[in-house]
Amino acid sequence: MSIINREKLSELPGNLWVASATSFLTDISSEMVLNILPLFMSSVLGIKTNIIGIIEGVAEATSSLLKVFSGWLSDKLRSRKWMAVAGYGLSALSKPFFYFANSWGAVAGVRWADRVGKGIRTAPRDALVADNVKPEQRGLAFGLHRAADTAGAMFGILIAALIVWRLQAGSARLAEHTFRTVVLISLIPAFLAVLVLAVGTKEVSVGGETHKVRISFKELGRDFTLFMLIVGIFDVGNSSDAFLVLRAQERGMSALNILLMLAAFNLIYTVVSTPAGALSDKLGRRKLIIGGWIVYALIYLGFALARSAVHVGLLYAAYGFYYGMAYGTAKAMVADLVPADLRGTAYGTYNAILGILDFPASLIAGLLWSGVGGWNGFGPSAPFYFGAGMALLAAVLFVLWKPKSYPG
Repeated sequence: MSIINREKLSELPGNLWVASATSFLTDISSEMVLNILPLFMSSVLGIKTNIIGIIEGVAEATSSLLKVFSGWLSDKLRSRKWMAVAGYGLSALSKPFFYFANSWGAVAGVRWADRVGKGIRTAPRDALVADNVKPEQRGLAFGLHRAADTAGAMFGILIAALIVWRLQAGSARLAEHTFRTVVLISLIPAFLAVLVLAVGTKEVSVGGETHKVRISFKELGRDFTLFMLIVGIFDVGNSSDAFLVLRAQERGMSALNILLMLAAFNLIYTVVSTPAGALSDKLGRRKLIIGGWIVYALIYLGFALARSAVHVGLLYAAYGFYYGMAYGTAKAMVADLVPADLRGTAYGTYNAILGILDFPASLIAGLLWSGVGGWNGFGPSAPFYFGAGMALLAAVLFVLWKPKSYPG
């Protein structure tokens, strides 16, 4: 018997499909730009790896407190839709400014504004998805949403690759005019995504017992707190994927081939996400997450030992398998651990903590790679050894942890 079938998909509500379409369009836009942004910063603007680590880390941390607040506010107002629309809208409005950015400070400012939009939208959107589905559909729903998100990323990367091929096929390094052309074209799906969400979604009433809505781990429960502690340990070693792109460049991969590598990653991620989410409904989320983290550790060890661009390309494709197994599954588990009327706060807390930890994770990765001041760091392999070790530690802790409130 197949893990998913047409009947199961047909039972999913309209709001989920609209949210998935919005994520699909947004990721077409975002991934066109963000996957070549590290190359633009490095090759065109001459920004060093440690500064790129700071920009990427602060970009995520900037949105983190907003993720908590927006999730809490969506619970308090018992409204998800318009906060999600506002967040997507702000990100869309920030993107044109990448076209004019000509310094690391300008890039950082636009990047951070985009992440503020993400901070506003993420928790209400995730809660909107969870509110609309039955408990036995959560894995499938979040898996499908991640698949749509990642399919958008794949198409965005392929569009960017086509532009790079047409404008500079024979060049190993990204050209400035190529980057700015990609930015202009990315604006179309960005604004279309906002329109789809604003017109297509409907608010849904949040059922269940009413709890006092406060931003507090005590309110969210011991199991959720321990879950976040273990996920946080993993995330300290999970630096920005910009370092994977820089590793590919360091091993001699051209800008065009980097984009094709990213497209392969997103294709695998898309294919794996939905069946993995449905499988977590059957086998339990913990098994999928533990397996995903072990896969992650092995892949990061491979990045550390990679000797050629071919090695990096194959590993990055396999990296999509980890994401498909674990990312959507972890989000589904958040809904399993907390009451229905606190989901916004829980998703805000979940996304905020991961966002906050992205800063030290990326900072550590940048320092391990290129050092600071007179210290030259340990070299390009160091961040990946560190990430592999933290993933294995988190997997062991997840095996030992036995949540009382988890229903399976």
